[in-house]
Amino acid sequence: MAGSFAANAGAAATTATPITLDQAMANPDWIGNPVEAAWWGWDSRQIYFKQKRAGSPLRDTFQIAGAAAKQVDDKQLANLDTAAPIYNRDHTRAILLRNGDLFERDLKTGALTQILRGTTPAADPQYSADGAHVQFRVGSDWFSWSRAERLVSPVALLRTAKDPDAAPDADSRRDLQLRLLSTLARLKEEKDATRDRRNAERSADATRAPLPVYLGEKLVIDASSLSPDGRYLLVIASAKDGDKRRVGKMPKYVTESGYEESDDERKRVSDTGPQAQQLKLVELATRKVTDISFDTLPGIGVDPLAELRAARKLDALKGNRGVRFESREESIRWTDNGAQAAVMVQAIDNKDRWIAGVDLAAAKLQPLHRLSDAAWVNNRGNDFGWQPDNRTLWYQSEESGYAHIYLQTADGKARALTSGKWEASDIEWNADGSTAYFLCNPKLPGTYEVCSTSAKDGAVRELTSLGGVESFALSPDGRKLLVRYSTSYMPTQIATVASSGGAATQLTDTRSAAFKAREWIAPQIVAVPSTHGADPVWAKLYRPATLEAGKKYPVVMFVHGAGYLQNVSKRYPVYFREQMFHNLLVEKGYIVLDMDYRASLGYGRNWRTAIYRQMGHPELEDYVDGLNWMVANQQGDARNVGIYGGSYGGFMTFMALLRAPEQFKSGAALRPVTDWTTYNHEYTANILNTPELDPEAYKISSPIEYADKLQGNLLIAHGMIDDNVFFQDSVRMAQRFIELKKDNWELAPYPLERHGFVHPESWYDEYRRIYQLFERTLKQ
Repeated sequence: MAGSFAANAGAAATTATPITLDQAMANPDWIGNPVEAAWWGWDSRQIYFKQKRAGSPLRDTFQIAGAAAKQVDDKQLANLDTAAPIYNRDHTRAILLRNGDLFERDLKTGALTQILRGTTPAADPQYSADGAHVQFRVGSDWFSWSRAERLVSPVALLRTAKDPDAAPDADSRRDLQLRLLSTLARLKEEKDATRDRRNAERSADATRAPLPVYLGEKLVIDASSLSPDGRYLLVIASAKDGDKRRVGKMPKYVTESGYEESDDERKRVSDTGPQAQQLKLVELATRKVTDISFDTLPGIGVDPLAELRAARKLDALKGNRGVRFESREESIRWTDNGAQAAVMVQAIDNKDRWIAGVDLAAAKLQPLHRLSDAAWVNNRGNDFGWQPDNRTLWYQSEESGYAHIYLQTADGKARALTSGKWEASDIEWNADGSTAYFLCNPKLPGTYEVCSTSAKDGAVRELTSLGGVESFALSPDGRKLLVRYSTSYMPTQIATVASSGGAATQLTDTRSAAFKAREWIAPQIVAVPSTHGADPVWAKLYRPATLEAGKKYPVVMFVHGAGYLQNVSKRYPVYFREQMFHNLLVEKGYIVLDMDYRASLGYGRNWRTAIYRQMGHPELEDYVDGLNWMVANQQGDARNVGIYGGSYGGFMTFMALLRAPEQFKSGAALRPVTDWTTYNHEYTANILNTPELDPEAYKISSPIEYADKLQGNLLIAHGMIDDNVFFQDSVRMAQRFIELKKDNWELAPYPLERHGFVHPESWYDEYRRIYQLFERTLKQ
């Protein structure tokens, strides 16, 4: 398949329209702004979408109702539908959350009723088990709206404080006072009786708000979830002031005030890590709070890092590993009738992920599924929920090596609905739970369509043939799909397709006439053979339509950022400016290769975890393979090779120049990580564990450890107010080069740029420097 696709990809078509650097780095409004979000109207006949306004950061809303798109007037916003409505069981009503306020739409008549208007936004709306109420959260408190009474009533009031009515702690002096002084004893009895009577009256009076539930003053409420039958509340909490990690400070030198300022930013990776969380069950009728133990989770008490801990002569794990949850929406799922709940629990070391049922009567967890990974569990393919029968659980799992969909019946038996060397993502079920819709890439890793599978027999169907589907939404009546899609040179647009599949009806093309009139180099998607036992490394090749006989072309290699990201696809790239820059480079006599190196998204578990404890090593092997392929097959000049990229791409540029200096002559490292001990915990600890536990992994993975190997020509470019990869990374590397007396490197700081540049002047300056670096060093 790989070979045939590469052969059929074809060379660049007609001669590309010349592009200037100034045009490529200009405000992208000149291209025509993409469709940013799109959703159905309540009747499945109208479609809405948002688009950035040209020359402004503001977004406008447009409506399509059988004709051309029309901008929604501000006066119409009060009746607007929203994305991701919450449907009742019969799909006759839907909850809308707009600007923090709640509404209910009658899907038979279209009538819209406002439920809540407030200054504190509502969140987590859902239907009650009987469908007669809408439940929602405001802050830490839960409320219920009665459709019949048009009344909002509190259901659960959570307080992180000591219960004022709780019995005082044991105190011998208090006991002595009450025993010796009868007046004090009588006053206490009267106070207790008055309190008990007041609470009894309040509990018996349905017109009164319920008494608060007190969790104690030593906790922080991280999330909570109300059972649809209104009987229980699950609460995720952590210790107050328990995270002792130091907060980073980011200085700002160019400010409106004219004075130096600083912001508090993220915490760095550390063995102390994020705090462990707790799970509590609240029985609302009695206000009883029970801590739910994690002891029943298989393997919770086994330390997968025990050998590393012993090698470092660190204390062995005592008791269970700490666990955390994602948000309430991602971690707690109730059945529609409220009779069952399932939670997703993750070990802080991220070697295990469990799905467990909650035995509400016993307040215990019942393990349903465990996913373990010697490297780290993929957080992106872990959705789950209940089917409409209130008994069957569905979930995603990477247990086969690829993210797929599974059903588990009440007897604990599970079966896969999808399978193969491809991935199922962004799952949406139809109303009766008979069909799951999802994004799929069975043809090629970078070709995305909408697929469906039957809950009955697992039959998979490919419903679209667009190649670059980015997201989709099922219409309220279940008959159509609203699809967001793109191509290499077309920003995201929308189309509709029948939910049974078929031809797509294109609804928008927001590209400017000037952009559509240009001819661009169509990137060839090629499969580069791996000499290290990996699958073929997919890549985008930019080159002239015809290579000049006998000529050797200087090679530029691009490295995408984010590590776990996919850039070799048929979609409009995140790096659209870089794609235009690659057109310019080809025009100026270069050939360019952009690779989905190991660790990239869309290629399965083994590809993702190949970098465990060795970041920058498998990826560099892939780039060396890519370089050799360019030399052998595309007339690449092995003596003149440049490499560049931002963020993870900047990190990899360092690794290429410092660890393979004989092959990479020049490089531009943009906003790079130079030392992984300075990056955040949530990303880094998955891959390298922690610096205290696994220092060798950090040492071999951090470019600053190889600074003495610099031989080539290096540009470092970094935004000074980068709140993702701190500017400090580049500054420390610069100091290291200074101390080593290294030559042919430069640091370009950008005082008003964060991680992703936003100012065209900065984009131009940065890429002018990259272009000049390659022109100066690769054409000798």
